[in-house]
Amino acid sequence: MALRLVNSKLRSQILPMLSSTSLLHSHATSFGFKEVSEEEKSRLVGNVFSNVASNYDLMNDLMSGGLHRLWKDRLVSKLNPFPGMKHLDVAGGTGDVAFRILETINSMKRRAIQDSLNDSLHEETRIFICDINPNMLSVGKKRALERGLGEDKSLTWVEGDAEALSFEDNSMDGYTIAFGIRNVTHIEKVLAEAYRVLKPGGRFLCLELSHVEVPLFKDLYDLYSFSVIPALGELVAGDRASYQYLVESIRRFPPQEKFASMIAVAGFQKVEYENLVGGVVAIHSGLKF
Repeated sequence: MALRLVNSKLRSQILPMLSSTSLLHSHATSFGFKEVSEEEKSRLVGNVFSNVASNYDLMNDLMSGGLHRLWKDRLVSKLNPFPGMKHLDVAGGTGDVAFRILETINSMKRRAIQDSLNDSLHEETRIFICDINPNMLSVGKKRALERGLGEDKSLTWVEGDAEALSFEDNSMDGYTIAFGIRNVTHIEKVLAEAYRVLKPGGRFLCLELSHVEVPLFKDLYDLYSFSVIPALGELVAGDRASYQYLVESIRRFPPQEKFASMIAVAGFQKVEYENLVGGVVAIHSGLKF
């Protein structure tokens, strides 16, 4: 693992290159390696996730060898959830991250149940799971029922757009987005919305497939990505095209340093990122002051 802080000198070098004009067009018309209109991209991405929803968990396990579970555990550990927090998990329709956050908070409550002086234990925890795709939300709600969380008032499921959230300004203690931001049309709008809804002191965390730079490992990773993953999609889910898009969308996503600078442009401070598995995935974070 490598943890890197985006320092002020680096920001001063990169920020001029990331003006609002350039950001507006950075990923506005890319669907994998294809160039499409913004409207068409929204439709195509929606179709991808409607197609993969029923096999989402199985394919994640197969593609990552189960490592995606550890990556999400790491994301939640960096969040440091606490009882009574109000948290927004975006593009989290299947509930993977939200369930982990809730379980962490419930474990804290169980350990401190006799601490009557800790007022936060009695405050209501609210975790909002926001996803633009109703099929993904349906999978998450079904999983919540299977876990006995169907009636848990801590969980609220919201169909919504990461680029135009329905939540109030300064309303959330935390914001997470896992494997979702590379699929949006305008990354900068998502980051601006994340900043808007977070309270001062709130934390932004993004887990995303990223870029491998180690030469030999990169070659092996590219071979696996372009040869194995689409074939797995065809074999297991009967959908090669959606997983071909998955591989291509990773290559179109900004490298770690550039994405970190975009987070800084959105207003976040103490921006840093941690590479996992040599950069196969990265966790970016920032604070709203």
